[in-house]
Amino acid sequence: MTEVVPTNETILVVGGGISGMTAALEAAETGKQVVLVEKRPFLGGRVTQLYKYFPKLCFPTCGLEINQRRAQMNPNLTILTAAEVTDIAGDAGNYKASVKLQPHYINDNCTACGDCAKVVEAEFDNEWDYGLSGKGQIQSKRKGVYLPHRIAHPLRYVMDPRILGTADADKAKEACKYNAIDLNAKEQEITFNAGAVIWATGWQPYDAAKIQPYGYDRFANVITNVEFERMADPMGPTGGKIIRPSDGQEAKKVAFIQCAGSRDRNHLLHCSRICCMASLKQAIYVTEAYGDEADVSIYYIDIRAIDRFEDFYAKVRANERVKFIKSKVASIVENNQTGCPVLHGVDTEGAKRYADEHDLVVLATGMEPSVDKASFPVPIVLNEEGFIEPDESNGGIFAAGCSADAFDVNRAVQHATGAALRAIQVVNRVAGAEG
Repeated sequence: MTEVVPTNETILVVGGGISGMTAALEAAETGKQVVLVEKRPFLGGRVTQLYKYFPKLCFPTCGLEINQRRAQMNPNLTILTAAEVTDIAGDAGNYKASVKLQPHYINDNCTACGDCAKVVEAEFDNEWDYGLSGKGQIQSKRKGVYLPHRIAHPLRYVMDPRILGTADADKAKEACKYNAIDLNAKEQEITFNAGAVIWATGWQPYDAAKIQPYGYDRFANVITNVEFERMADPMGPTGGKIIRPSDGQEAKKVAFIQCAGSRDRNHLLHCSRICCMASLKQAIYVTEAYGDEADVSIYYIDIRAIDRFEDFYAKVRANERVKFIKSKVASIVENNQTGCPVLHGVDTEGAKRYADEHDLVVLATGMEPSVDKASFPVPIVLNEEGFIEPDESNGGIFAAGCSADAFDVNRAVQHATGAALRAIQVVNRVAGAEG
């Protein structure tokens, strides 16, 4: 049975992405007891699925490794993975939280040797690569026993419950030399006291299929920016090759459509603040892959590259292989003979209509918060975009990162640090009152 220190000075952090990890570590390093709950079997959130950060184009692994090392060294931090908060009752300084723990069929004895995965034959679509598996000819599979990613934390294999009761599960257990597999593991539910709660459940990509004129669900060669990020990653389903999903051919002529569903009263009202920079970064992926043969077009309403990002924008703008077309693309059709998407719209700077054909189209879809008010365990104030408002009626519950607003990684980390400070102030008041 998982044990948690039961005290009203404990801080509960819900969500183990970059914001949740930051908030949990900042609070734990001040001496507070912190419980970090993450529904996936590993920490890191969507940052782990990035190929590179903008604007420096460095790899996310460096920042993740630092946080993971901090987490391993801190005795004040309890991490619960494959876990979900089912209830929170009480008020600021005096909450009682209930957490459901899914069974870990592979326990802490795991050394990540991989012997179990070698004997398993069952395969499933790899959710790690978003919707790319089955998009045209692209296949992205993982085994029924798998390591989520190469620096996963905790660093242990995960067993997909769909193989339980099959020969694969038995073979995996037999292959393990460390007694790390328990096929009879059961679901648990635990309750504990907490003085404050930090909600850091992050974001999810907007469903591109809802943008009907762009044909995401009809045309193989129309993908989203998060899918393109996985494609460009050498650890991704294409080995880092930028290709047309329809036929596997090189995609040298690539279009990026900005504000795909964002700043649109029919979809997302807000600007997600990351899409422009993500497309500038991904344009570089194409030019680096194909050099002088690359032909990149960015269709935009306006480019929002502020503060330290302006130099990066200027660098991409100066690249002769990248064109900027000021236009809200009206629709996409497909050339039935070539499979190429054809973009229709009006170039507002030249006041002329276009019908531009490309090998591949990338929709810069925005982020929406992973906050479901209907299932939220306590009353909460959300704004019209669905983000948690900093409202006094929320009591000792504070949003961190993209639960509060659309942020890039840097701003999400800064915001999470602020959320940790607010939670610490609440439990300090509890300690002062009791003292």
